[in-house]
Amino acid sequence: MGGAVLMITITDRSRSGEFAAWYHSQGLPLVLTALGQGTATTEILDCLGLEATEKAVLFCMAPRSARLVHRAARELWLDIPGRGVLMTVPVSSIGGAAARDYLLRQEAEDMMEKELTHELIVVITNQGFTDRVMDAARGAGATGGTAVHAKGTGTELAKKFFGVSIAAEKELVFILTRAEDRKPIMKAVMTQAGMGTEAQSLVFSLPVSDIAGLRQLDREN
Repeated sequence: MGGAVLMITITDRSRSGEFAAWYHSQGLPLVLTALGQGTATTEILDCLGLEATEKAVLFCMAPRSARLVHRAARELWLDIPGRGVLMTVPVSSIGGAAARDYLLRQEAEDMMEKELTHELIVVITNQGFTDRVMDAARGAGATGGTAVHAKGTGTELAKKFFGVSIAAEKELVFILTRAEDRKPIMKAVMTQAGMGTEAQSLVFSLPVSDIAGLRQLDREN
């Protein structure tokens, strides 16, 4: 369906309650919070004015609205280095009218198609291999990422496709990058930490339709 997005926000854990409360105040009923860990190097952290703190990753469904993203950037102070990063990923469908009405209480904007400048690379890797994934990604131009612990299911089915045993304990690594850097980063991760390695990483990317909080990074590059 057009006009719906998954809004993903990465910030320090100490600010997660503040961010969640703001989303609820905008009429977004369901906000999910996961605990993560930043992976940026000391040099990148210094550049962006960030500290190497534990992170919170917030997910919420919203109508696609540039005004909402701009409001979040302004009212959550995302233009200040270290406050956090917000991105939106287009949603193709929502199952059922009741779920759609619950999740999207506001009217989505009728927006013209625009060029997508950033992508979100998602890496699913075995626990303990985040550093290998990020070393490969940085070597291809990535500046940092956020890792979230997860537990996989369906490992026996995966063995049928890949011919190897798949560990259940996983790490999800989110890497936000410019669209032109997506292919080399994904190729590097697949080569150095892919299914043929101990990391057994699966890699895919999602288009980012709107973004806030990367102004400093864009200036430096």
